[in-house]
Order: sequence, then C-alpha cells, then structure tokens
Amino acid sequence: MATITVLTPVGERRQATLAVPPLPGDLRGLTVGFVDNTKHNFDLLVQEMGALLKERFGVKAVVHRKKANASTAAADEIIEGLAKDCDLVFAGSGD
Repeated sequence: MATITVLTPVGERRQATLAVPPLPGDLRGLTVGFVDNTKHNFDLLVQEMGALLKERFGVKAVVHRKKANASTAAADEIIEGLAKDCDLVFAGSGD
C-alpha cells in the first residue's frame, strides 16, 4: 500500500512590530520614489505623475526604479537605494 502525504495550507501567524513613519504634510522639496513592477504603461504613469508632483506640489526629484518582473520582490539594492535616496516611496502597478 502506498503512503499518502497530506499537507495543510494553514500557515503560522507571525507577530512583528513595524514602526511606520507618518506621511509628510507637505511634499515641497522632497524626493519621491516609485517602484515599477514592470507592468505595461507604469513607466508612462510615473513620468506623468512625476511631472505633476513637481509642478503642483514642489517635489524636488522623482526616482523611478524597475523590478525584474511583476511576480518577484524588488531586489535588495533597489529597496536600499530608494530608502537612502527618497523621502517617500510608492509601489505601483500599471496596465
């Protein structure tokens, strides 16, 4: 008789404390970053949003970094670079 292995899809709950800084009250003079998940047209959306953020809200600079693909996490270098260079970062999707 063959052995049948039964797996459970129930995961363990992990409790972690994460300090989330408050959002800035004003974007003037800040550097805003975007994580691009490589979906179609997100790069165009970032260009338009970046221009609007600079024009309307006084954003100093916009940083745009692209992940390898939509189904994987951003590489550590991307996350570390955005954390170092940006005051605020948005993760986005397009289509």
